[in-house]
Amino acid sequence: MPTAPGRRRDPETHPVSAWLNGEHTMKHTPSPLIEQYGVIGDMQTSAHVCDDGSMDWLCLPRFDSDAVFTAMLGEREHGSWRLAPATAFEAGHAATRHYVGDTAVLRSVWTTPTGTVQVTDFMPPRDGAPRVIRIVEGVSGKVPMRSVWRPRMGYGRINPWIHTVDGRVVAEAGAHALWLDTTVEREVQDGAAVSTFMAEAGQSVAFVLSWAPSHDEPPRIPSPEAALAATYAFWEDWAGQCTYAGPYRDAVIRSLVTLKMMIYEPSGGIVAAPTTSLPEEIGGARNWDYRATWLRDAATTLNALLGAGYREEAVAWRRWLLRAVAGDPENLQILYGIGGERELPERVLQWLPGYEGSAPVRIGNGAASQLQLDVYGEAIETLYLAHQAGVAHCADTAALHQRLVRQLATCWQEPDEGIWEVRGPRRHFVHSKVMAWAAVHRTIRLAEEGVLDVDLFELVELREAIHSEVCEKGFDRGRGTFTQSYGSTELDAALLLIPRVGFLPPDDPRVTGTIDAIQRELTSPDGLVWRYATAGDRAGVDGLVGDEGAFVLCTFWMVDALALAGRLEEAQELFEHVLSLRSDLGLLAEEYHPKFGRQLGNYPQAFSHMGLVESALLLDQLLAERGSEACALPPGAVPVQQRPAALALSSRI
Repeated sequence: MPTAPGRRRDPETHPVSAWLNGEHTMKHTPSPLIEQYGVIGDMQTSAHVCDDGSMDWLCLPRFDSDAVFTAMLGEREHGSWRLAPATAFEAGHAATRHYVGDTAVLRSVWTTPTGTVQVTDFMPPRDGAPRVIRIVEGVSGKVPMRSVWRPRMGYGRINPWIHTVDGRVVAEAGAHALWLDTTVEREVQDGAAVSTFMAEAGQSVAFVLSWAPSHDEPPRIPSPEAALAATYAFWEDWAGQCTYAGPYRDAVIRSLVTLKMMIYEPSGGIVAAPTTSLPEEIGGARNWDYRATWLRDAATTLNALLGAGYREEAVAWRRWLLRAVAGDPENLQILYGIGGERELPERVLQWLPGYEGSAPVRIGNGAASQLQLDVYGEAIETLYLAHQAGVAHCADTAALHQRLVRQLATCWQEPDEGIWEVRGPRRHFVHSKVMAWAAVHRTIRLAEEGVLDVDLFELVELREAIHSEVCEKGFDRGRGTFTQSYGSTELDAALLLIPRVGFLPPDDPRVTGTIDAIQRELTSPDGLVWRYATAGDRAGVDGLVGDEGAFVLCTFWMVDALALAGRLEEAQELFEHVLSLRSDLGLLAEEYHPKFGRQLGNYPQAFSHMGLVESALLLDQLLAERGSEACALPPGAVPVQQRPAALALSSRI
């Protein structure tokens, strides 16, 4: 995306120029790019399928269980299942692929010298055992096919016992058993079940992978065709409930379906991403496990779903929040297990080399013990929006809300680790304080509507105290911008949320100055936004060595800030540029590297897809309001894009 006239940055003096100019060179290996993977899921776990037909990541039976296919973080020998034409095995031919309609059903098509074949991959919503089903269909001619099923338990460390039971192939290791059912012949060789067969036009062959505890009875063999029909019906019905009908509907639906796949249905918890340790820098150590429920990520994901008309997910998440938090809100964690677990010890899997050699590979997440004040704001914002969307009042939630606000009143003045989970010293992060303000402000609004019984006088005083302190200590008057933390000179893309949450109007000079500063210092020439400046080979403000890519969510925050400031054309241009960076399946990782044109970080990322949905909804609203006012704007009236956020986005304030 070209920069706006007069706003082009000089790449030689830009703070991230070293990263853009390739001084941190990529390590090129035969590994597939992250965006070459498609994702299927059953709302309890998911599988990553490469465009060469290899399933390289699958955890069973839950998102956070040990992986049985771990090749994405190592080699194919760490567990994979490749199903493709024999010629693709020899030459590495990639398929063209797409999701079927508005579903999570993935279809890959190969055209070979002897014919065309398609493979349909899906995970049916659970009615018992978790399953992956792969249906091979001949489209034309005859295509020799090959399946190599190589499970490895314990994240690729354990070779299972692969044998046959009553004609069914089973891989067993400890408490886990994987069953592979198909009508074609299978031969167990070199720790894998291998099948070769012919796909002829008009004929189909199905493979069904099921998981069960090794001490249980073998899982039943379902009808693949019936399971496919039920999966289609589920997703089409769910996607049909979307209330957004704007110009970006296809992108929004794909993001919503992706977000739905990341909700752990039994509990209502939401994973930040279904993967671990996909790197933020190739060859670097910024590799984290995202298969847990961050209050922040879950809350903002629910905000996007609520904005698109989905309420059941908000009710389920509210129940999850009560179970995970209500008994001890004074010791609020920033993240929990998807079932509400508190203990998420972080450890390194030494036997895995990591994606493209990016070690260490981590499971668990040590950030669970951090203090991040902004999560109070995100959680309370979601409860507020759920009320605004008509979700029924809940007395238990109201009691939890009151306790959270009381706790926030006692700790908001403390330094914390902030939204980016720095592993250096705690600071007074401006974004954290702004979100503390938002928590109090939303509470006041609910109290004014009669939903909460609280002391309004005390809360109004608290709100004003937080606001005054942030404006006094978090603003650099010389540069005309808010800063990352009190007294610092660093910038932070999270400051772009100041107008979005209503802390200040979007046309306030302090807001527009912050937007301009972030565009100068944290933005690539094509408009992509970094979270903050990293320090390369020395530890930076986050306490970590190394660099990272531009942050997709932060770029959507820039879209929102520009739109609210009245720069709608610039916002729309940037939004459409980010859409062009998605994979061929419409998926986004956590980050994007503008120099090398590839996605980085865990994938797909809830933050990124949530940002896409919220930006599309905001653009749709503001463009519609601009159009309606342009038709009948009385003399002297102020266009909507020039009004404060409290007027333009009254539903969010």
